[in-house]
Amino acid sequence: MASPLKIAVCGASGRTGSRVAALACVDSRFHLLARVGRAQAASFEDEAGACGAVIDFTTPDSCVRFAAACGRNKVPFVTGTTGLTVVQRAQVAAAARKTAVFMAPNFSRGVTMLLHLAEAAARRLPDYDAAIVETHHKGKKDAPSGTALRLAQAVAEGRRDDAAVPTSSLRVGGVVGDHSLTLAGSFERLTLSHTADSRDAFALGALEAALWTARKKPGLYDMLDLMGLR
Repeated sequence: MASPLKIAVCGASGRTGSRVAALACVDSRFHLLARVGRAQAASFEDEAGACGAVIDFTTPDSCVRFAAACGRNKVPFVTGTTGLTVVQRAQVAAAARKTAVFMAPNFSRGVTMLLHLAEAAARRLPDYDAAIVETHHKGKKDAPSGTALRLAQAVAEGRRDDAAVPTSSLRVGGVVGDHSLTLAGSFERLTLSHTADSRDAFALGALEAALWTARKKPGLYDMLDLMGLR
């Protein structure tokens, strides 16, 4: 039997990070070495070197620092942090020159299929109007969500068109995450949607991504790679 993968969870006190840590503790495939707060990014270097992989659900600034530490230590880095600027995304991706980096706004297999289907539908219905609606809990700070932005990107890739997709964001109650894409023609509408009932869908996906990424060469990966949909 393979040895458990030694991991650190950055942002382990957050909504999703706490579930990642909790699930790792009851899964024999993992050994949770550290629960790391986002404020510990500057002192993370020593802990990173002892890990087989690092999972990050923090803030954009902290994510950049954790990614850099993993790059320097050649430790696989998995992040679900959203709200990164173009520059910050490039900074995180830079670590992929030295280690495997897995970036995903959403670790759900269902959402990954939604993105795959959205691209295919947009490619085959190029003259239909597209619109996205996403709903999350009232504590979520970034809007649109990272998943909604990735969904809009899937539409753009399908159409090979950079035109913006109108997106509506709602922040209410304790909603885990709802995303819908509507493609509307003159006489019909196609709606593709995903509803998350628990953050465990994301937490389990992040753990699976860590196992997968730990076996990969340096490079930049995402859920489409993991599911063979690239």
